[in-house]
Amino acid sequence: MGKTKVDLLHYSFSTSLFGYTKEEVDDLIQEISEQIGKLTEENICLKSKVEELEIRLKDYQSREKVLQDTLLTTQKMAEDVEANAHKQAKNIIESAQNKAEEILNEAHRRLSKIYSDISELKRQKTRFEIELKNLIESHLDLLEEEKRQSEELDEIESKIRFMVK
Repeated sequence: MGKTKVDLLHYSFSTSLFGYTKEEVDDLIQEISEQIGKLTEENICLKSKVEELEIRLKDYQSREKVLQDTLLTTQKMAEDVEANAHKQAKNIIESAQNKAEEILNEAHRRLSKIYSDISELKRQKTRFEIELKNLIESHLDLLEEEKRQSEELDEIESKIRFMVK
């Protein structure tokens, strides 16, 4: 590349009779214009790249925003799912506990009914035994009475036979 800023600031033209040498000034102007042209082209190219990079940056920022929003939404959904799962688990446990309590209460009612039925059966057995005993005693009394009457009849019959003879 040609001259730097510092070279240009310290550059001194040779003087001739009528001032600076025209060829040196023309050469310097030519060199500076070429450098300015190159720098202008480079500047335009860099501005284009900057614009392109800014567009890409905005695109990436937009994507990042979408990703952040998606991440936040996903986290919220995960928290909601977890909260719902805890709520459902709690409801299932409460339902199971209520069902277990109902089953236990029903078992207690059945057990109470069975004890009641057993007590009633014991009373009926005792009553039946008493009635059977009374019936047997009554029959025994009847048999005794019949035996006694039979003996009396036998005795009377024997007296009658004795008298008839």
